[in-house]
Amino acid sequence: MSKFTMDADWLPFHPNPSKPVFTPPAGAVDAHCHVFGPGDKFPFAPERKYTPCDASAAQLFELRDFLGFSRNVVVQATCHGKDNRAMVDALVQSNGKARGVASVGPDITMEELQEMHDAGVRGVRFNFVKRLVDATPKEVFLGIAEKIAKLGWHIVVYFEAQDLAELEPFLKQLPTTIVVDHMGRPDVTRDADGPEFARFFNLMAENENIWSKVTCPERLSVTGPDTYDDVVPFAKKLVEAFPDRVLWGTDWPHPNMKSHMPDDGKLTDFIPRIAVTEEARQRLLVDNPMRLYWPEEANS
Repeated sequence: MSKFTMDADWLPFHPNPSKPVFTPPAGAVDAHCHVFGPGDKFPFAPERKYTPCDASAAQLFELRDFLGFSRNVVVQATCHGKDNRAMVDALVQSNGKARGVASVGPDITMEELQEMHDAGVRGVRFNFVKRLVDATPKEVFLGIAEKIAKLGWHIVVYFEAQDLAELEPFLKQLPTTIVVDHMGRPDVTRDADGPEFARFFNLMAENENIWSKVTCPERLSVTGPDTYDDVVPFAKKLVEAFPDRVLWGTDWPHPNMKSHMPDDGKLTDFIPRIAVTEEARQRLLVDNPMRLYWPEEANS
């Protein structure tokens, strides 16, 4: 019996997602997903802000195949804190079909980073969403950035739109490629061409090392499933303006969703609405993630 009891209001992932109408191009990458536990094997962190259901690597890879993807990028989940064992185990199980993004502290050694690199980790995540993690001084993050830059890793940053103004100077100090989660979580009740989203759009326009994941319409939408129409203009705008610096992922198993649990097949069908040409979809789902996570194959 598990020693972890998932939160009473936790929504487990969809047990029976639909088969997507859209067929991803050959070699497509789900570039943002997670694993949870299983808690008996990989305990959740004492400092976690939530206790999820178990969501194993085997279940993730089964979904990957069902949806028509070829590879995954597994991002360290905050419920595991800085214990990256569950994520690294998923990479090891993937037979080279997964890469990882870790969460580390300032005391991480180059030897430990090299071990994770050998397992397939290619980035670290800095989380600034106050409801998910406790605040960390910017100096700590800059110290970590210096270490991981030596391995050619990138930095994934997660923040909410209202915090971007405060974070901008810090982001411009980072020495690596930066990938922003979920378009910086814009307020999609505003105009995609309005001044609020312009701050994030201009940040990408002025800094060629900044990428964006055009992910999580289910988190951002006010109009809701299964079409998430209000998110389309924001994601489409970034895909068209920055075709070589966008990524897409399912966000399975959809941590901390409260309104509903999305159908991963319907999420996959969101892709051709934001990347409307075959060329745009090839870049979004294959070329860009391969360049960032499997450069040795992308360049061969």
